[in-house]
Amino acid sequence: MYMYGDLGYWAIVIISVVLGFITQAYIKSTYNKWSQVPSGMNATGAQIARRMLNENGASDCGIGRIPGKLTDNYDPRDNSLHLSDDNYRGGSVASVAVACHEAGHAIQTAEGYFPGKLRTALVPMVNFSQSIWMFVFLAGILMGVIGLVQVAILLFAFTVIFQLVTLPVEIDASRRAVRYLQASGSEIDQRGAKQVLTAAALTYVASALVSVLNLLYLLGRTNRR
Repeated sequence: MYMYGDLGYWAIVIISVVLGFITQAYIKSTYNKWSQVPSGMNATGAQIARRMLNENGASDCGIGRIPGKLTDNYDPRDNSLHLSDDNYRGGSVASVAVACHEAGHAIQTAEGYFPGKLRTALVPMVNFSQSIWMFVFLAGILMGVIGLVQVAILLFAFTVIFQLVTLPVEIDASRRAVRYLQASGSEIDQRGAKQVLTAAALTYVASALVSVLNLLYLLGRTNRR
């Protein structure tokens, strides 16, 4: 009754579903398009990422494989790129773009990029808050204790802050990738990387937007009650 009968709540649900569908469809179609176009660098994503790392002060970063599609990530805990098989072995424009984006994160770490350090520092708190905030929220509703509801909203706010901090980190990594390909690759690599990485960035923007809307809804609803 706290949310499910509220039109504002359902508006956010619809926005979340629509944005999620659009952004996921866009990233998949853009990635699939450029995965069919060979890179002008005549090398695999892993090989190009290694060059980028070596040339930008992050030669100690490792590169390994991870199962799945578009599961690529950089993990600062082991200072390694984890590239999906397609992007590790593939030599397409999309593979090179994604691999260089992840290399951009490793270079951020090597340079002590502050937003990246802040995001890493927030991870333990965010993992804790994500696992507990809903239980605290429901307990506050069922027991009629507004203090618990407020604590739950504060915990959820850490997730929103994390997503907002993530945006400049992801955008900067993409800029580093495009800049490297502009200097070392061909025009087709640069153009394809811009499209692929812009599509990927939109998923982060959509996620952050939905989280902010949810936080504002919870704050407004709690204040009214």
